[in-house]
Amino acid sequence: MNILTWLIVGLIAGVLASLVMGGTGFGIIGDIIIGIIGAFIGGWIFGALGVAVPLGGIAGTILVAFIGAVVLLFIIRLVKRGSARA
Repeated sequence: MNILTWLIVGLIAGVLASLVMGGTGFGIIGDIIIGIIGAFIGGWIFGALGVAVPLGGIAGTILVAFIGAVVLLFIIRLVKRGSARA
């Protein structure tokens, strides 16, 4: 994939994950970064579980990135809550 594809996948996955997690998002750049990091996390999760992506092509890439981005946002929220109590 080229850099433009990574940016588009990251943006879509980041925005969708922010909507699902009930947040306002992190802005365009933040959502792209969340989505790209989410793609790596999602790829690792799918690989560790030995699960194949049910969709092919860019749709499968977006699905994996979305799942990883949701996991990443969940972890970020846990860390923020923990630091707020301290």
